[in-house]
Amino acid sequence: MIAEAAIAVILFASGCARSDSEHFHNIGSSTMANDSFEVATFGAGCFWCTEAIFSRLDGVISVVPGYSGGHVPNPTYEQVCTGRTGHAEVCQITFDPKRISYDELLEVFWKTHDPTTPNRQGNDVGTQYRSVIFYHSDAQRQRAEHYKRLLTESGAFDAPIVTEIVPFEQFWPAEEYHRNYFERNPEKAYCALVIRPKVEKFEKVFRSKLRQAQ
Repeated sequence: MIAEAAIAVILFASGCARSDSEHFHNIGSSTMANDSFEVATFGAGCFWCTEAIFSRLDGVISVVPGYSGGHVPNPTYEQVCTGRTGHAEVCQITFDPKRISYDELLEVFWKTHDPTTPNRQGNDVGTQYRSVIFYHSDAQRQRAEHYKRLLTESGAFDAPIVTEIVPFEQFWPAEEYHRNYFERNPEKAYCALVIRPKVEKFEKVFRSKLRQAQ
């Protein structure tokens, strides 16, 4: 069970407020459209859910679903679903650090999935659904490890946090039909029964951080 208040207090007390002095250099990402933008790569279960959540945040420029952390080049969705490629379903998030900080993205990451279930989110089971942060710089690694440690020590979760924190190496964009999946397929059962309730809860908790259009 997630103690949302505890997570918010920990992140705020440790400097989760935006800071123009914090700058994370990102290497190896093809999504950078502007030198002032930064990139985060998170795996938090099904990338349809992750994309639907992070794309609603003010300051997020783009969210691209895809695959990272495996050993098969340019994998297909069908290959990743076997669990034998080593990849996790992830979203690569390009954001403007002047509008939203990496720490704030970490807060959303840990509050919107269960980081205590190895290789599982709800009924989605397999290594491709593992909780993972692929850091793009040493600064990102330090922030992710710092907050994971604080959350563990605080007892914010009823079970140990199993989120992997590993260096970013390669990102393979998912097939076109996965992009904006929730927005384009709201009537499908998975979207209606799994993603929509998650998004609605997220919008209530993070109301102040949503895009103005929301």
